Amino acid sequence: QTLAGKESDAFYKLTNTRSQIQAYVFDVIRASVPKLLLDDAFEQKNDIAKAVEDELEKAMSAYGFEIVQTLIVDIEPDEHVKRAMNEINAAARMRLAANEKAEAEKIVQIKRAEGEAEAK
Repeated sequence: QTLAGKESDAFYKLTNTRSQIQAYVFDVIRASVPKLLLDDAFEQKNDIAKAVEDELEKAMSAYGFEIVQTLIVDIEPDEHVKRAMNEINAAARMRLAANEKAEAEKIVQIKRAEGEAEAK
């Protein structure tokens, strides 16, 4: 929103407010997100939004704008990244299933050995 008393700055200092704000947002995101693991980026959406808000507030106040709120609605990784994440999750589930199956087989063998020991 426009700061009170700075309406003329907001109108005359920028020719394309939307693209300028978008450029600042992308700049902050490009600086913040590559430092994070993908899972952390999903968990830290609010922190990223706060960083964007702080940077926009500093930059846009000079043009007569006040940043009221920034929201990150969704994080959309590249299709290759999504596919890799799905493969990792599938492999983790398969590993868990294999561990559970091995544990069940171990219990069966122990019970069988106990039964044979009692039979002797």
